[in-house]
Amino acid sequence: MGVLVLKLILLIYSLVNGALFVCSMHLRMGGNETDRLALLAIKAQIKQDPHNVLSSWNESIHFCSWHGVSCGRRHRQRVTWLDLQSQKLAGSLSPHIGNLSFLRALELQNNSFSHEIPPQIGHLHRLQGLSLHNNSFSGRIPYNISYCSNLIFMNFGYNRLVGKIPSELGSLLKLREVDLKVNNLTGEIPPSLGNLSSLGRLNADGNNLVGSLPASLGQLKKLTFLALDSNNLSGTIPPSMYNLSALHTFSVLVNQIQGSLPPDLGKTLPNLKFFAVAGNKFFGSLPPSLSNATSLQRLQVQWNKLTGKVPDFRKLHNLSAFAIQGNRLGSGTDGDLSFLSDLTNATELEVLIIDDNNFGGTLPTSISNLSTKLELFWFDRNQIHGSIPTDIGNLVNLESLTVGENSLTGNIPTEIQKLSSLVELDISFNTLSGSIPSSLGNLTKLYNLFLQGNNLEGVIPSNLGNCQQLILLDLSNNKLSGAIPQQVIGLPSLSKLLNLSRNHFTGSLPMEVGKMKSLGVLDISNNMLSGELPSSLGSCESLEVLHLQGNFFKGSIPSSMIGLKAIEELDLSRNNLSAVPTGGGAFKNASAISITGNTKLCGGIADLQLPKCKSRKGGLSRSLKLIIPLVLSGVALLGIVMVMSYFFLCSSRRKRKEIPLSTLANHFLQVSYANLLRATDEFSSANLIGAGSFGSVYKGILDDNDKHQLVAVKVFNLLRHGASKSFMAECEALRNIKHRNLVEIITACSSVDFHGNDFKALVYKYMDRGSLEEWLHPPTEIEEVREALNLEQRLDIAIDVACALDYLHNHCETPIVHCDLKPSNVLLDNEMTGHVSDFGLARFLSQEAGINVSNNHTSSIGIKGSVGYAAPEYGMGSEVSTNGDVYSFGILLLEMFAGKRPTDDMFNGDLNLHTYVKMAFPNRVMEIVDSTLFEGGTNERRVQKIEVCLNSIFRIGIECSAESPMDRLKNISDAASELHSIRDVLLG
Repeated sequence: MGVLVLKLILLIYSLVNGALFVCSMHLRMGGNETDRLALLAIKAQIKQDPHNVLSSWNESIHFCSWHGVSCGRRHRQRVTWLDLQSQKLAGSLSPHIGNLSFLRALELQNNSFSHEIPPQIGHLHRLQGLSLHNNSFSGRIPYNISYCSNLIFMNFGYNRLVGKIPSELGSLLKLREVDLKVNNLTGEIPPSLGNLSSLGRLNADGNNLVGSLPASLGQLKKLTFLALDSNNLSGTIPPSMYNLSALHTFSVLVNQIQGSLPPDLGKTLPNLKFFAVAGNKFFGSLPPSLSNATSLQRLQVQWNKLTGKVPDFRKLHNLSAFAIQGNRLGSGTDGDLSFLSDLTNATELEVLIIDDNNFGGTLPTSISNLSTKLELFWFDRNQIHGSIPTDIGNLVNLESLTVGENSLTGNIPTEIQKLSSLVELDISFNTLSGSIPSSLGNLTKLYNLFLQGNNLEGVIPSNLGNCQQLILLDLSNNKLSGAIPQQVIGLPSLSKLLNLSRNHFTGSLPMEVGKMKSLGVLDISNNMLSGELPSSLGSCESLEVLHLQGNFFKGSIPSSMIGLKAIEELDLSRNNLSAVPTGGGAFKNASAISITGNTKLCGGIADLQLPKCKSRKGGLSRSLKLIIPLVLSGVALLGIVMVMSYFFLCSSRRKRKEIPLSTLANHFLQVSYANLLRATDEFSSANLIGAGSFGSVYKGILDDNDKHQLVAVKVFNLLRHGASKSFMAECEALRNIKHRNLVEIITACSSVDFHGNDFKALVYKYMDRGSLEEWLHPPTEIEEVREALNLEQRLDIAIDVACALDYLHNHCETPIVHCDLKPSNVLLDNEMTGHVSDFGLARFLSQEAGINVSNNHTSSIGIKGSVGYAAPEYGMGSEVSTNGDVYSFGILLLEMFAGKRPTDDMFNGDLNLHTYVKMAFPNRVMEIVDSTLFEGGTNERRVQKIEVCLNSIFRIGIECSAESPMDRLKNISDAASELHSIRDVLLG
């Protein structure tokens, strides 16, 4: 019996132990299986794995040995670390990530994960590190991430996240680092972030955060790094922020924060190393107490409204960057620059930028004692006078020196040759005199050299050819003379610009010009160069702009120039050239060529409307000798006929209006009313593409010798007063002009319809993309869904319009004023190139005193143009002038980038488009810029460059649209040039 009981007890014991073992194994295998299945689910949603790193995630090996997977020491079968960073993976993050409940670190940065961050991440209660930056995650930051109560750091930077920063983050009391930079986060910074008592770093720059800085952030006593750059923050900095004694980085660049900087700033932030509040609305003066922040390394307060004197900063021995440009500092008098002497104690100084202020006086000689580590020294656009100190050569590591647009006098010091590291030198638009020192040829690392707009004399030193890395050289608008050195014009490194225009150079254009195969712009206009153009010009195959106008070049244009395939602008006007080559390339597009002022020109394509070149073989033929006496007799007879004709014409001056049409008819395709009726399907309403003051425009297909050409037919409503005059004005203008940015006319028709009524029409090349008006302000009924014009497109179109006006004002034999520039008169082709159209109100000006000599001259009373775009002086009876077009262009420019018509309902009383933009300039331009410019996402990393470019664009618009003609930009060519420069900056 006892044995039986014993056996029973042993059986029960073994059964219990077995059950416990099975239960234990089940629990262990269940845990293992959960993690394995979660990993496989994560793998399933990764669509791209170019490095094949997930190939190890299979059944042949245990999942703890899979690539990027680490399991714990205590919990050996549970995943504690998942590291798949920088593998170019793409796809979405599976919600099964939430099943890895023992996970402590998730590192997926530097991949291409997209879609939303799964909220199941909130299940990872043991998670300490979360790195998702540099991906394409979208959607919102999941609020339940706050359940990850052990989080120490999280980085969501450089994604596409939207929405607000969750206030629930304020419960993550162990959080030491939060990085949300460069997303599309909106809303205000939640005050609850002030609860993060362990927080040391907070970075949320490059978002769309609004509102003011919450005062609660001042509770973050362990905060050492705060960066909120490039948002839309406003208000003032709360005083509590200045009590963060541990703070060493304070950066709120490019926001709309205002107020003055506290006078005791340097005392309350004793550990400050980086202080950056650039691009805001701070006013008042720089606090002298900043000199107590002796640890300060970078001080960036540029592009604010700071005024007054720069304080004594001689205690800032550790300063490496000092940027105060774009403020209103200084008084324009002597002594403004005394602070430069104080900065000689900053032995680590590398960057010194003080341009675009109000500093006057002379440069102190002490600048030669600045740190020899100085690499960048800019003080352009101030009121500095006097000479450049000769000891500037002591700054031996200087790479960029820009002193342009001041009032500097004297010579360029030869000692500048000691700056052997110099990459950029800009001394443009001063009043420097003397010659260009040959010592500049020793600056062999130079990339950019700007000396334009001075009074420099003498020759170009030939040893500038030693600067073998030079890509841009501008010596224009000086008094330089002599021959152009072969060593300079043959520099193969020149790829951006060589500008020698508006000097007194003589001699011929050297054959070495052909060595500049990569050059984009060559301008040698308005000199006294002579001889024939060298055939080697055809080797400059990258040329986009070639200006040779205003010289004494003679002979035939070299046929080799047909090889200039990239040319967009070719100006050969005002020379003594005799023959244009036939063929394609540079001479294929007549609208891109200007040849006026070459009185003996012949040849070329038909569109140039030049006579055919005659053979010049041999002497006078016998028959010609017989004809000459007859011709001389005929001349006398012709003189009599002309005198009689004069009296006849005086009595019928009204018939002169047919002259422009007959001239057009001699050069263009002849069409009849019936042709145009058929081309437009009887002027069907389905083909109507626009209507204006004097008529309607129809789309049509014109048949010409079995060819079908898409055209726009402008039919004039002759019942409207002035319509016939407008037709003649447009005929007269269009027969005199050819430019790639002007609408191309095909023919004109002056006839009668089938009812015997007068009929007048103009036929243009059809512009596929419609008018600029339709793109800036799309009509609600438009069927085509269009993306908004982006910044680059708008800038290109603005340049196109400026170039067209420059041609009309400055490069026609008789200057032409358009008089009706507005978005509806700017048409776009398939390449989105702008073409100015509608010359119905155009006026011809005498080249003397700008006198209006148009044969369609009407009374000065009344506005000449369209309301909102017409210059104010026109409404007071002033004659038309190029100044009026400059005004219209300014308004057009403001409309293009602010997105508001000048006739918008918001403009009344003293507020108009000009004052609306001017009030926001320069620090609030991002408030008024057209919001559609940034639809579909913006590369936030470019935001500072974009704002600088927009500031420059709006400045040009403001200068052009000033109410008084005397205050406007004098010449549209200056606007075109500046816009080209802005485009270069924007495109890098």
